[in-house]
Amino acid sequence: MEIPPLFKQGASARLRVTVFALLSVVMLVVDARMHVLGTLRQGIGTVLYPFQRVAMMPRDAAVSVADYFSSLTALQKENQVLHQQQTVNAQLMQQARQLVAENAQLRKLLDMQQKVPVKSLVGEILYDARDPFTRKVILNRGSQQGVAAGQPVIDDVGIVGQVTRVFPFTSEITLLTDKDQAIPVQVLRNGLRSVAYGRGQTGVLDLRFMPANADIQKGDTLVTSGIDGVYPPGLSVATVALVETRSADSFARIVCQPLAGIDRHRQLLVLLVEQNLLPRPEPDATDEKSAKLFKRRLRDSTRDSSGDDANATPKGNVSEERKGADKVTPPAAPAAAPAQSDGKEKAR
Repeated sequence: MEIPPLFKQGASARLRVTVFALLSVVMLVVDARMHVLGTLRQGIGTVLYPFQRVAMMPRDAAVSVADYFSSLTALQKENQVLHQQQTVNAQLMQQARQLVAENAQLRKLLDMQQKVPVKSLVGEILYDARDPFTRKVILNRGSQQGVAAGQPVIDDVGIVGQVTRVFPFTSEITLLTDKDQAIPVQVLRNGLRSVAYGRGQTGVLDLRFMPANADIQKGDTLVTSGIDGVYPPGLSVATVALVETRSADSFARIVCQPLAGIDRHRQLLVLLVEQNLLPRPEPDATDEKSAKLFKRRLRDSTRDSSGDDANATPKGNVSEERKGADKVTPPAAPAAAPAQSDGKEKAR
């Protein structure tokens, strides 16, 4: 009768451990002395490599996921830092460009300051005036720096406007294109004089009341004529942009484009010219009573002469009365009124 496998007994466990231990020692000694198991080891490693990769896939996947999220967080932080740096660099670049533009403008103003024969002062625009219906700006120069009302303001190209109000540290500049501003100009090509008027928010100038046959062409340059005593002569003002003549109109429609950078530049040049305009002559201060007396006597003399003509007064008396009336002087000389009165009484 065959013994079932469950009840079969082989070598004991201690024996098996001893045998395998001895076998291992022998293989170690042989491999260390003769190096005969290297090829076998390489073959076994090649066969087991796919199984190793499959066994290591969960670990590699977990490491990859952790690296992905850590790298994503790092990239987001780096991206945020780079965006902030880009914003700062853009601001610095804009400031650098603005400084370069201001530097170029100041160089041009310095060159213009040397060319202008009068004393000048560089100023910077602070802000536009609050009135939307006017073209005015506020400059950071005032009476403390020598600015006075009426002085012209220019840039490196030509006329910008005129100082209209002055404060201790600021001043108000009315631009050339303001609707209430006018400037005497002269055509550089032929010397024809006229007056240019601003048109407000449109930013252009008009030459009004010019005859239809006036010698003005598109592209002509207008300069200051200097006859107003405010603007020095020869400064550039505008160029003629449009000339329209109609047979039904007596005057031509002439539109001019200012040459100065009225809406572009922040630095301007104030010409510190002295206003040597003569004051307007005031009317003679005539005493009101004397004026009324003169008018009454003149009216009486006219009435008397009319009555004498109606009554056929002799020619001698008429001539004397006319002489007395001719001796009456206008209100500009009130001191002669008593003498006129005596002459009239003698005539009577």
